[in-house]
Amino acid sequence: MSISSRLSVGIHILALIEINKDGVSSSQFLAGSVNANPAMIRKIMGMLKKAGLIEVHPGIAGAKLAKELSDITMLDVYKAVNVVQDNELFSLHENPNPECPVGRNIQNAIEPFFSAAQLAMEKVLENVKLENVVRDILNKENII
Repeated sequence: MSISSRLSVGIHILALIEINKDGVSSSQFLAGSVNANPAMIRKIMGMLKKAGLIEVHPGIAGAKLAKELSDITMLDVYKAVNVVQDNELFSLHENPNPECPVGRNIQNAIEPFFSAAQLAMEKVLENVKLENVVRDILNKENII
């Protein structure tokens, strides 16, 4: 089991919109790069638009970034695409047996570790900008 791929797809979409800023970044074009269904791309683009990360206009093909690369963090994208609900990266199993000493105490014993792990991951995402991702892609392609 893994976390939803919406985060990586959201980052992919934003990076491609920036790198293709002189072209038309339609859902069809973006879907070709992601190798996904254009309807799924439109759904994620809707989430990115709602979060204020991209601008799209009905009836006009293409999208553009709504913010500067240096103003978009991976945490912004993570939150935009609803990978998980707040503080729910790790789920606790429901209804452990209260008659068992482990079942009675497991949730309280592990919840602090789960919360700390989520906060640490979010801190890392907060410190990585879309600008870093785009620069890395361009470097790997010898474009800059």
